[in-house]
Amino acid sequence: MFTGTKSSFAFRLPIDMKVALTRKEHMEKITVGVIFGGRSAEHEISILSARNVIEALDRDRFKPILIGIDCEGRWLSQDGAQLALKADRPNSAGIDSTGALVGIDPSTPRVLSHKVGSEAPRTQRIDVVFPVLHGPMGEDGSVQGLLELADIPYVGAGVLGSALGMDKDVMKRLLRDASIPVGGFFVVRESDLKHRWAAVADRAGRLGYPLFTKPANMGSSVGVRRSENSDELQASIEHALHFDTKIVIEKAILGREFEVAVIGGENPIASVPGEIIVSSRDTFYSYNAKYVDENGARLVIPADIPTPVADRMRQLALKTFHTLECYGLARVDFFLEATGRVIVNELNTLPGFTAFSMFPKLWEVSGVSVTQVISTLIDLALKRAASRRQLVTSVAG
Repeated sequence: MFTGTKSSFAFRLPIDMKVALTRKEHMEKITVGVIFGGRSAEHEISILSARNVIEALDRDRFKPILIGIDCEGRWLSQDGAQLALKADRPNSAGIDSTGALVGIDPSTPRVLSHKVGSEAPRTQRIDVVFPVLHGPMGEDGSVQGLLELADIPYVGAGVLGSALGMDKDVMKRLLRDASIPVGGFFVVRESDLKHRWAAVADRAGRLGYPLFTKPANMGSSVGVRRSENSDELQASIEHALHFDTKIVIEKAILGREFEVAVIGGENPIASVPGEIIVSSRDTFYSYNAKYVDENGARLVIPADIPTPVADRMRQLALKTFHTLECYGLARVDFFLEATGRVIVNELNTLPGFTAFSMFPKLWEVSGVSVTQVISTLIDLALKRAASRRQLVTSVAG
């Protein structure tokens, strides 16, 4: 549920977010490959996000090419009308398995190959990719690396920024080293659970209950549980190990939850903060509260906080964005303690674009439409690619 009013703060996209089109608009549209689905536990949420991105795409400038990655990793062409029918809630979202197989043609830069059965492959030019992928094998730098090798421009953080934004352990260590306030945490692996449980339990006790367990490389609150004692912690770690081999144990922070959206390249801007008020029986912003229970959480935008606190969050959001080598877009999550201290929880390099997601709503209230946001992200991707193509790639001769 969303409540809020239009922000009086004037947001304008900076000059560095505007890029000249590679071809005149009246001649040919820019083809945008929207990739979604993927081989992670966030598969269904990715499909919901893609639906909203496709609906908001400026059709005067862009022509979408829909590519779904199924749970086995096959890349398949998708039909927009079918996607609109299926992607309403996570339990109704799915990839159409009858689509043509899609691959990247290695013989020609920026060309996709479509193949049905024994037919000869058909090719299609692609100008830029919008990887609407959440979680491992999509948001972690793997797909970004493939697109780099194929010389295909893409929206969002690069390989390094994507990997840093995915791994909550490495992320928090870098933020801590940059003097950005983060909560107490430590890391557990399966071997620790089997052979060093006494040491884990002792460290958890010193950090202090309640604690949250999270798969280090997962989002959308998948695999997250709250523990009040050692027995619950052990069960929570075993649950999280179903989703990742590395588990982050975090000290529960008593305070209000906020999120800030960031967009841009070298000179990004941050949105107004929004507050998450959880009413779910899970007692925290769980997967169920985000995507299943319509009354699980309420979003208040702009957040009802003093201006200096809002400014502090926006400043920290930008510092976090730069520290983690981000580009294009990110959402930074915060806690606000009763003392007034602002703590960074984590950053998401490809935040959700679903109808329930905070990222597009934050920009809408900040005065920037979803269509403007998506157009800006595509322009930024094209600008970065054009800049990188100017770099010397050989010293021979």
